Amino acid sequence: MATKTIREQGGNARPGLTSEQVRRVVARASFAVLSHVTPAGEPRSSGVVCKTAGRKLVVAVAPGSWKARHVAADGRVAVTVLVRRGGILSLVVPIPPATISFHGTAVVHPAASPQARSLLDELGSLVPAERQASACVVEIIPAGAFRTFGIGVSLRAMLNPAAAQAQLRQMGHDPGYAFYSLGRHTHSCGFR
Repeated sequence: MATKTIREQGGNARPGLTSEQVRRVVARASFAVLSHVTPAGEPRSSGVVCKTAGRKLVVAVAPGSWKARHVAADGRVAVTVLVRRGGILSLVVPIPPATISFHGTAVVHPAASPQARSLLDELGSLVPAERQASACVVEIIPAGAFRTFGIGVSLRAMLNPAAAQAQLRQMGHDPGYAFYSLGRHTHSCGFR
């Protein structure tokens, strides 16, 4: 029997993937790709260190950086969290990372603001001590559908992209969102 894509399944998540699995993976992550659009309308992406803080994703950036300026100007971002798979095997066999992707709204907190100081405490040792006093903090509130690839499946299943992908969406309109599965069972959770 052929595996159906998310679209062919009517947008439903692959059976067995739960929002709790996705929540745990995002909470363990310390690296993501942050994408946004420049004021000139050009797409831009860069790697960032990140951490969950409550139900939000937090990123530290340099105050004069294009990330801080462009994200503050528009507030719309896309994030892809990369998840290493395969352990030592990935050193000898090309195994793609698993991913969790979503879009959201971002707020840039200026360096030394009370919000930035509080969120920098959440980032802890991910931000070098010499950068903590001058770093801006980007607070990302996820929205819409969350797409995954390779989460909750075997390495062999990752060879079949249709079998390795899933889609999860948010529950309600709470800006502090919660994941839930589009499958038969509903699970509500955050990044805590």
